[in-house]
Amino acid sequence: MSERPTTVTTKRPGRPTRPAGAARPAGAQPARPGGARPARPGSARPGTSAAPGSSGIRQSVERRSSVHLVYLRQLPAWIPPIVLAALLVAGLAVRGWIGAAALCVVAAFIGWLGYLSWPALKTPGRIGRVAVIACLLGLAVFQATR
Repeated sequence: MSERPTTVTTKRPGRPTRPAGAARPAGAQPARPGGARPARPGSARPGTSAAPGSSGIRQSVERRSSVHLVYLRQLPAWIPPIVLAALLVAGLAVRGWIGAAALCVVAAFIGWLGYLSWPALKTPGRIGRVAVIACLLGLAVFQATR
């Protein structure tokens, strides 16, 4: 029986390593910046629409949203849900316009993501997004009048 290694490495077995500064073999591709893989054919690339044949307004919103989506993607994965949960709890706990504003921010964020993902959603997903946004806005109106 062979023993398992006690350490984890990022080197893949069977992959030859080259000393730093050594020349690449002939015909080898240069390393991509940041190790990023090229986009698959047909996938959405920055600056292009994920929904072919969409209107000019949708393309404009998708293009402007790409910067914000990249920023959100670079944040630690736990930050956006925690911020949304905090805004939701604050919106439900605080009476008046402050609570209503917090609920409207949550509804706007979910509405923005829903608008961007709308072409990819099927009917149940669309109904769910609209229902959540309607409930949040209804709660915001209720909070504003208390």
